[in-house]
Amino acid sequence: MIWIVFLGLFLFSAMSWWMARRRAQSIAAAGTRPHSRPNQQAAYVAIWSTVPALLLLVAIGLFGGRIQTALLEADLPPAAAALPAEQQARLVEDAQSIAHGRSPSAVEYAGAQKAALDTLIDRTRDLDALFTWGGAALAVLLAAIGLLLALRRLAPAFRARNKVEGWIGGVLFLCSAAAILTTLGIIGSLLFESLRFFGAVSPVEFLTGLHWSPQTAIREDQVGSTGAFGAVPLFVGTFLIMLIAMLVAGPVGLFSAIYLAEYAGPVARGWIKPLLEILAGVPTVVYGFFAALTVGPAFRWVFNSIGEAMIGGPLDGLGQYLAGVQNQMALVAGVVMGIMLIPFISSLSDDIINSVPQSLRDGSYAMGATKSETVKKVVLPAALPGVAAAFLLAVSRAIGETMIVTMAAGLAARLTLNPLDTVTTVTVQIVTLLTGDQEFDSPKTLAAFGLGLTLFLVTLALNVVAMQVVKKYREQYD
Repeated sequence: MIWIVFLGLFLFSAMSWWMARRRAQSIAAAGTRPHSRPNQQAAYVAIWSTVPALLLLVAIGLFGGRIQTALLEADLPPAAAALPAEQQARLVEDAQSIAHGRSPSAVEYAGAQKAALDTLIDRTRDLDALFTWGGAALAVLLAAIGLLLALRRLAPAFRARNKVEGWIGGVLFLCSAAAILTTLGIIGSLLFESLRFFGAVSPVEFLTGLHWSPQTAIREDQVGSTGAFGAVPLFVGTFLIMLIAMLVAGPVGLFSAIYLAEYAGPVARGWIKPLLEILAGVPTVVYGFFAALTVGPAFRWVFNSIGEAMIGGPLDGLGQYLAGVQNQMALVAGVVMGIMLIPFISSLSDDIINSVPQSLRDGSYAMGATKSETVKKVVLPAALPGVAAAFLLAVSRAIGETMIVTMAAGLAARLTLNPLDTVTTVTVQIVTLLTGDQEFDSPKTLAAFGLGLTLFLVTLALNVVAMQVVKKYREQYD
């Protein structure tokens, strides 16, 4: 039903625009030059015939369910009113679920409670019909009133253009405000829950502790009953995988950008650049499957073969270790993440290198420098601030990656810099802590917010540094 109402409102808006345009054209044909064009006057009428009704429908969609619940709870049948508050709420919820075609709870009702449930179901359906048809009728009424009032204002001196631009400015302001409020909401929620976590766990222990085991048991004799919230192993694992990823993505991405910007011809660039950027559109879960099914077994086979060849020799201990390497390791996650970041660094670096003024290259060539010397001693130094910003943004992207690490590096929180060991990262632990039905009243669950706040501050600092570097670069070459 709601889609029919929205479709009708759209058709009414189109009809209003057509009527207003015809009237504006007739006013212009009368000989008096109007302030605004017919399309601008028609847009003004269409706005007033649509927006009030649309806002009403949105308000009904957002708050209609709560109003219905409040009305049902305010007039409960006697058998339901005698129940405790929790059972009353469940009875109302079950009645709404049955009336809307959803599955109710597993509670069985009999006798007076079954009769009360049937009564609430009938009332819910009546309220649904009232809100649906009443809201539609009121929306039609508002649309008609808006159309009539807006048509009466059409005149040669009417500044419809200014009014329409005001509406557009208001919409743009609301979009900006929504983005700002969303950011503030994210920060507020992180801060509120993180303060609850740091009220139970010392920030010093969290930031400097060397053991991460947030599992808190119910009984005192269970392992991990006290919990350990030292996040250093998570930070080290995040740094290790990020470092491996940047060692892969940095050189490959930068060298591919240099080739595309300085050496590749138009035909080669037209083929290579789109093919390279296809990697940017691959979902991270696909990279995770690639790491778990292809890269991990390949790396294990290589290291196992090397280890088996070393067993019995002077490096027998190292051979024994390499022979026992498994699929999941930090090296696998870092390499695959680096492949994912290649188009990110390549595309940004390519744009930055292309933005270096051609006059710098021409001056270098005029001094007798070769192309390679010009790239090394002129183009790259000039593009270095922008390339550095691209690397910092790629680091932020690597720090926030989750799926690849989960599928390729494991979940063990180990304090190690060995790329052949299983490690975990901050984002993986956040997902692990918030998986399943959780209650936000224990340090175990609240630890996810402490990790999220730390990750947010780190990535924010990296992005601020990158923006400052880009700003300096733009000021120098714009």
